[in-house]
Amino acid sequence: MRGRWPAAGKFGRVTEKTTTQPAAGRIVLLTVSHRVAPGLLSWQAWETLRTADRVLCADPRHPQLPYVRDAGVTVEPAVPTAEELVDACPPGTTLVVIPSAAGDDTDTALTDGLARLAGSGRVRMPDLELLPGSYDLPGARLLDLVQVMDRIRRECPWTSTQTHKGLAKYGIEEAYELVEAIEDGDADELREELGDVLLQVVFHARIAEDAQDPDDTFSIDDVAATLVEKLIHRHPHVFGDESAHTPDDVHALWERTKAVEKAHRTSVTDGIPLGQPALALAAKLSSRARSARLSIELPTEDNPLGYALLALAAEAESQGVDPETALRAAARTYRDAIRATEKARRTD
Repeated sequence: MRGRWPAAGKFGRVTEKTTTQPAAGRIVLLTVSHRVAPGLLSWQAWETLRTADRVLCADPRHPQLPYVRDAGVTVEPAVPTAEELVDACPPGTTLVVIPSAAGDDTDTALTDGLARLAGSGRVRMPDLELLPGSYDLPGARLLDLVQVMDRIRRECPWTSTQTHKGLAKYGIEEAYELVEAIEDGDADELREELGDVLLQVVFHARIAEDAQDPDDTFSIDDVAATLVEKLIHRHPHVFGDESAHTPDDVHALWERTKAVEKAHRTSVTDGIPLGQPALALAAKLSSRARSARLSIELPTEDNPLGYALLALAAEAESQGVDPETALRAAARTYRDAIRATEKARRTD
């Protein structure tokens, strides 16, 4: 239960007049991030806690409380109103309030009340200070994503029954929608579609945690660790002793690194997914064959149109043009022309 806020008089409010005007009181709202391990507070936060006259916290289960108390700081469970808090902070004292870990209506009511009092001009206010005790590191919201996905996997009837195979089609759809957002140049749409692609990654990783075969089990941390290792290994000019000063240098280094990694392959076509779009597949095969200096003569009798398209894709790739992107751009222009014609017909 939350503690009740005692009457202000019990805290010994300063009522007698003094010849020396003491410094104004100080109310510190000490915020912390629930995405950072409890106890990891800034030096300024610890100093403020140790030197404060009183420390209050409305949440008796706040994850920081055991660490604060272990440091010898007394924390009072209390839910003061803004008026009570100001009354209990006479000149020369420091009062620290630790809001709830995730924020709630009580915290909002308190901060709103302090703002109203400060703006009213009717009350002599103590100094108000917002002190972040810990900060979110870049990528910290990914922790929220993992927690939300974990709960949905446990409690949602649909999500809890999904499999890798069942979700495969959504991965393809989201990838295409991401490409479309990039082509549209809409930043808001791009951000949303990137989130949908990220969902697929987190979703599959969470499904893998439930795998019955231990060899098939992995977590999102395993996915991230594998990617980190790969990126570091493939960027020796950033993390190692290699040098690369131009994009061409980086590309050459990348190819050498991949060649070492793929030395066990028996064909240059190994590792090329056949399920990708046909033009992209043709360009990838052409690129591998050209890199291996292979001259391939293709038959034309049984599927002349298919081989003609393949030849166009190979020619585009050799010229540094992605045939899939080029055809998509042409198709979009064609779509716009169709719409323009339809509009003109309706007008007529």
